[in-house]
Amino acid sequence: MKNKTIDINVDLGEGVGNEALLMPHISSCNIACGGHAGSLETMRDVVRLAKQYRVKIGAHPSFPDKENFGRKAVDMSCVALYASIKHQIKDLLEVLKSEHARLYHIKPHGALYNLAATDKKVANVIVEVMKSLMLPVKLYVPYHSVIADLALENNIKITYEAFADRNYNTDLTLVSRQENNAIIHDADTVFEHVFRMISEDKVKTIDGSEIEILANTFCIHGDHPNAINLIKNLKRKLINCGVQIQ
Repeated sequence: MKNKTIDINVDLGEGVGNEALLMPHISSCNIACGGHAGSLETMRDVVRLAKQYRVKIGAHPSFPDKENFGRKAVDMSCVALYASIKHQIKDLLEVLKSEHARLYHIKPHGALYNLAATDKKVANVIVEVMKSLMLPVKLYVPYHSVIADLALENNIKITYEAFADRNYNTDLTLVSRQENNAIIHDADTVFEHVFRMISEDKVKTIDGSEIEILANTFCIHGDHPNAINLIKNLKRKLINCGVQIQ
């Protein structure tokens, strides 16, 4: 695995309070910006930590639904969704400006992320927001998804993302959180899951199939109860295999 470089990202600023423990071990972060969690104060705290540890900063906009933590689709017009996403990102941009930091990427959260992977209407809203920002930022997207294809068509730079702590269906969608096998809890299983994606460009799905997948950034959810141990173990083993993380 010599000369292989990947990114490890984590969703932060979501009220868990473990940012200071996670930040030294990751290379990029996705900061909740008010839709499903977060406030100007929490954004500022996470930005300062990211600067301290030289971690790339991303916006993590969501359906505006704190009650359900952004994990349920919200029935709203494209105009309203556009305005909400744009407002969330602009709030983080204001914090970044005051802290003399820059935005590296955008990664939708939860139901918004999952829906954009398959729904062209929702994906188009996110792409239009990206275009309106007129900033050299990347969009974190799942491989072989509607939003990935649409972003490329619109000359938006993308980074393919996969999930280290989530199981996959054969169509490369994530197993629903309503299912018992949606989340991977064992640290060694997380490493094997990620290493297969890095070394073979394949993911082992819940039915045992191995499906092609490409990813340059891998997410572990910050609200995973074992997030810190999962990341430490993953990082250590990847480095031992010659994989660089940056």
